Amino acid sequence: MKKLSTSILLLASMMIQLYCQEIPIENLTTKLPPNTQQYSKSILENEIKGIVVEHIAITGEKAVLDYAKKGYKTIYMFVKGNGNLTALNKVYEIVPETILLPNIAKSISIKAAKNDSLHYIKISSKLTAQDLLDLKEFPATNTQNVYYAKFTDCKPYTEPIKSPNTISRTILPNKYIPRIAMGTVQTKGPDKVDAHEHPMLEQLFLGLSKNNAVVYADAAKVAFPEYSILHIPLGSSHSVTVEKDEVLYYVWMDFFLDKKGEEWLKTHNTKDDK
Repeated sequence: MKKLSTSILLLASMMIQLYCQEIPIENLTTKLPPNTQQYSKSILENEIKGIVVEHIAITGEKAVLDYAKKGYKTIYMFVKGNGNLTALNKVYEIVPETILLPNIAKSISIKAAKNDSLHYIKISSKLTAQDLLDLKEFPATNTQNVYYAKFTDCKPYTEPIKSPNTISRTILPNKYIPRIAMGTVQTKGPDKVDAHEHPMLEQLFLGLSKNNAVVYADAAKVAFPEYSILHIPLGSSHSVTVEKDEVLYYVWMDFFLDKKGEEWLKTHNTKDDK
């Protein structure tokens, strides 16, 4: 009888955790205070082990220098405003929805366009001992050169959990940074991304321009507006919906617990797969 009571209490505790679970979300500050030339804020601190996310904004014509941090790999996603970035003596045009990895560049210089504010997400991933070994096996072109891409230029893919109306693109394939891949999902309502689970990876969503959707994770749900970042609870059954005439447009960021988990990416079908 005592064992039965303990089992019931354990089950009840698990059910309470399930239904009390929330979807952590933060909105980005896109309107800077007057006379502010640089702004920085940590986003969803300590949500994912080894991952640091920052929202940074710059204005004015003075370039901002950023330096590589030992033991980390860094991703820059530019979501609002225009400017340019210099890495390894080459200048890259920055427009909304651009991604860049400095890779071997020890420092980069970022500058906003005149009379504009440039907003970007900086994601730093701490490398494990296994990550350092895996990096040596990656293609040299992936790790020795600056990776730069506009989202709209990236390779599209399809997935069973998404409707034929959905445009999905891989903006950061795996084998650039260990255990990380990223992409975009874009459609117009009414539409949805069907419920699915992936206990082998942590995931962040970044709402892009005009995104106005709702995200569900088990019994929880949250409004998902443009320029917001949320964390999908690990292992949850989650989905996304968008109402008629509204836009669904976001970046998914996958942080795999180990490299074996990257098998999940085989659910993404590209033209090359056929």
